[in-house]
Amino acid sequence: MSTLTGQRPSGPAPYRPSGPARYRPSGLTWTVLRLHRTALYVWGAALLVAAAALIWLVAAGPDARATVGGCDAADPFPMDCGTVHWTTTARIYSYGLALVSAGVTFQMFAVAVWAGAVLTGRELESGTARLAWTQSVTPARWLATRLAVPAALLTAGTALAVLLGNWTRRAGNGHLSGGWFNTNVFISSGPVAITYALAGLALGALAGLALRRALPAAAAALAAAYVLYEVLDRIRMSLWPSVTATGRAALQLPNGTLVLEQGVVSGDGRRLSNYMACSGIDNSAALGKCMRESEWTDFWTTYHPESHYWPLQLVESGLLLAVTGLAAAAAFALLRRRHA
Repeated sequence: MSTLTGQRPSGPAPYRPSGPARYRPSGLTWTVLRLHRTALYVWGAALLVAAAALIWLVAAGPDARATVGGCDAADPFPMDCGTVHWTTTARIYSYGLALVSAGVTFQMFAVAVWAGAVLTGRELESGTARLAWTQSVTPARWLATRLAVPAALLTAGTALAVLLGNWTRRAGNGHLSGGWFNTNVFISSGPVAITYALAGLALGALAGLALRRALPAAAAALAAAYVLYEVLDRIRMSLWPSVTATGRAALQLPNGTLVLEQGVVSGDGRRLSNYMACSGIDNSAALGKCMRESEWTDFWTTYHPESHYWPLQLVESGLLLAVTGLAAAAAFALLRRRHA
């Protein structure tokens, strides 16, 4: 009758926050950020330190570049040119950039351990996840949020580190920052860095859901990430077709070339690898004489030019995204089977 007569129902009024608390973020996303704020602070601090270091190294780039000698265009082995005069500036630039590159490369292992031990394993072990599932949060939504929030932060932060790292490399010299095919340089300078971090996140989450205990999940996630890293490191240069040059071109490769194999061709047509007799002779007549006396008919070199950087990056990124998708799908399937 109170409603019909216009009177308010008796009892305490529902609580409505006022002031700054009224605009405080809420929801499952905010819960994930608050619950894992320590990891967020540590990761954010590491990102800020790396960014500050890279910006500082840019200022040292011109001085570091001056410590590298030029290349003689007539040199038949341009990979050997560019002598570095190791000044203090050159060492700081080279070691600093190498340290940041290693940090970006190996963050996958830290992400995998954290995702297995803290993001999923500890919450399942302590019962926090089951408590959340009783409060109008489905297991699928719980897992989706725990994967989506870190994935977004890792993508944005790693992309920033990659862009700053490439800016720093352009300010210096390739002989100081390492060749594009160097493992740490290759991973930390392109989209592969982001996909490695996402793969570590998915593998860690899967390990946590499978084992439901923090320490075993951390160990399993670390092992899975290490196996993935080693396998891709071993097959990386076979993910895109290499180029084989013969004749004089096999001896005059452009700068930035990764030589996979090289050798000579014998009189009976056999290719002998890692045998480069007569290869250090510049004069054509002397080179021809040496080849006749040695009974070699030709030179050959199998290599990856620097232009293969992006195809290799995209293929490896695709493989890592496939691993990430499979691990995430397996995690959702496991969660659905246990809590159907």
